[in-house]
Amino acid sequence: MALIIGFYILFPFVIIWLCQRFPFFDKLGPVLICYLVGITVGNCGILPQGAAGLQDAISSATVAIALPLLLFSMDVRAWVKLAGKAILSMTGATIIIVAMAGFGSMLLVERVETPWKLAGLAIGVYTGGTPNMAAIKTALSVDSTTYLLMHTYDVFTNLIYLIFAMTFAQKVFNKFLPRFEFQENVLAMEVMETEEVNSFSGMLNKNIIKNLLLALLLSLIILGVAIGISELFPKDYATAMIILLITSMGIGASFVKKIRQIPKTFQLGMYIILIFCLVVGSMADLKDLININWVLMSYIVFCVFGTLILHAVFCFIFKIDTDTFIITSVAAICSPPFVPVVAGALKNKQIILSGLTTGIIGYAVGNYLGISFAYIFKALMS
Repeated sequence: MALIIGFYILFPFVIIWLCQRFPFFDKLGPVLICYLVGITVGNCGILPQGAAGLQDAISSATVAIALPLLLFSMDVRAWVKLAGKAILSMTGATIIIVAMAGFGSMLLVERVETPWKLAGLAIGVYTGGTPNMAAIKTALSVDSTTYLLMHTYDVFTNLIYLIFAMTFAQKVFNKFLPRFEFQENVLAMEVMETEEVNSFSGMLNKNIIKNLLLALLLSLIILGVAIGISELFPKDYATAMIILLITSMGIGASFVKKIRQIPKTFQLGMYIILIFCLVVGSMADLKDLININWVLMSYIVFCVFGTLILHAVFCFIFKIDTDTFIITSVAAICSPPFVPVVAGALKNKQIILSGLTTGIIGYAVGNYLGISFAYIFKALMS
């Protein structure tokens, strides 16, 4: 078992190294590679019997530890002041995805056992990103195969969506949305680091490691406090309360300047999420992934492109320009790492900050929305 634990902890380092040095692996991305490697390991017969319990424990623990680390570097006050209409656009996208995910899950009542869980996952991933989806999987006790199927179909659908966003979207939406007004003399701003592989560089610096260990300790303390408080709630809701409490305390800690300025806390959180992806991948049965689940695939397509269309209508009503609409849509549906790529395709660097700002705010609110609305939909369906 010690060998398995060591593999889970250390192999994401190898994946990051490969992504930093070889463009092919970088294009695939460390998250997808972790899932693929995990699936390979889990289905080639090398894992011992009884590994499932260890895998389940690691997958739950990694999410709980990573969440505060992902949130420590947030600067909520600064983002609210800077984002302007981008926040309005992101608000519209958030409301719409909640509605689309909920309505779509209602249509699946007769076809899926727990459609309200799918709604929770969809809301989390399309307001935040993979960390939110991972957290909500844990909070709602979603089985690993369903989670992995949904993530796989999400990746495929997002690829089509991104191709459209980077090619034809600007021309299409410029026909009925205002054009972006470029501002002169805009000060150059450093692009915030997210999951981009080069942002992991420097983490092994002696001083950075020392501070990261303190941040990790703080994350463990937050987890301990959350577990203690969750004992006050009914057992069925304990896990969900732990995730929500961790999220709240992580955001609260970000208001402390010394904590917020600890370098590479986001990257450490993402490294732990890569461990989660590797573990979850190894828990999946490849037999369940070969044949496409068209009901689940249709649900993902419905959420992504239904949200895109209604979000465009929202921006038309509130006179939000095309580029802001596209970049906030990408930040919500695909998460912040894709913002600079799409901004480059749109030839508009001035929207990068707005996209990153709203996208990372999505990381913060995704857990609240995904978990709370999942239970609301559950109550409505019953």
